[in-house]
Amino acid sequence: MRKVYISGTGQVPVSENWDKSLKELAGDAALLAMEDADIGYPDALFVGNMMAITANKQAQLGTMMSDWLGFHHKPGLAIEAACGSGAAAFRAGLIAIASGEIESALVIGVEKMTDSPAAEITASLATAADAELESDFGLSFVAINALIMQRYMFEYGWRHADFADFSVNAHANGSHNPCARFQKAISRQAFLDAPMVSDPINLMDASPIGDGAAAIILTSQPIKRPFPQVFVAGSSSCTDTISVQTRKNSTFLTAAANSAKLAYAQAGIGPKDIGVFEYHDAFSIMAALSLEACGFAEPGQGPRLALDGKIKFDSDIPVATKGGLKARGHPVGATGIYQLIEVAQQLRGTAGFTQVKRTRFGMAQNIGGSGSNVITHILQRE
Repeated sequence: MRKVYISGTGQVPVSENWDKSLKELAGDAALLAMEDADIGYPDALFVGNMMAITANKQAQLGTMMSDWLGFHHKPGLAIEAACGSGAAAFRAGLIAIASGEIESALVIGVEKMTDSPAAEITASLATAADAELESDFGLSFVAINALIMQRYMFEYGWRHADFADFSVNAHANGSHNPCARFQKAISRQAFLDAPMVSDPINLMDASPIGDGAAAIILTSQPIKRPFPQVFVAGSSSCTDTISVQTRKNSTFLTAAANSAKLAYAQAGIGPKDIGVFEYHDAFSIMAALSLEACGFAEPGQGPRLALDGKIKFDSDIPVATKGGLKARGHPVGATGIYQLIEVAQQLRGTAGFTQVKRTRFGMAQNIGGSGSNVITHILQRE
């Protein structure tokens, strides 16, 4: 398998983009990535998206975006893996190039959510769960994560207040990101005072939805740039039961652990070598569980890293350096591409105020469902 390089990136701000359609958002991000790479049309197009069929009444996003961008007569595929759709599309493009099938690919992650009623979006998000065992009984996605958090707090003795620093850190970093949904720092008190959504998850535990699109150009050869080259050193996808209740341990992300281990092995490194980790902090409980699954903390000790300040961008294991899902926002199908762009920026040394110290290896982990489908990528600076 040959090296695959991240040669161009583009992203639009996560927001309520009332004046843009799904294909316009995706097209804007794609054109930015193509301009950044300056290679013309790539050989294939991969689109990550979860809810276009239900929220936008649009299927065939691969074909639609090929048409919109003028990629006529070239491969164009849509990839769906719930909240992990962006990273799944990236992995599809990566494999196509690494195998020698193509030389370049455009990968887009896009979601258009704010045009649809809130109840419709809630129902669409719930399709990431097990319909027969969870959503058909009225469990929303936030309710499922609330049950996981309740069990975790019971098992390990944490209080809800102990999770505050995950959100405080994300918002502090997001305040320096012009593409973030929320660009304002919050206090621990603001976290504690936030209204309850599904006990124990309150508004400040949960990531906001929004419209967003991000795109990456992948190539088999490096393109001359004024900053270091970044390539994919490890890539892995693992699954678990789609229903949380059928897992042996509901407070450990087995698929995330297995995915990370495989990616570490491919890159020839371990957790201590990672200089930045963009985790999938859809809820604060997922932040804690991700740190534990990926080897940065022992089971049950994830909140300790946040309480001790070790997750800040200038500390031991920087996370959510551009705001994470909590502050940058969680435009579901696009999230995985935003994460990868943010890691690439860190390794290139172009991350601005929240630039991390160690820039050889960075990791992004995109989670579909409540830990049921996990895609991990490790990027390396050449």
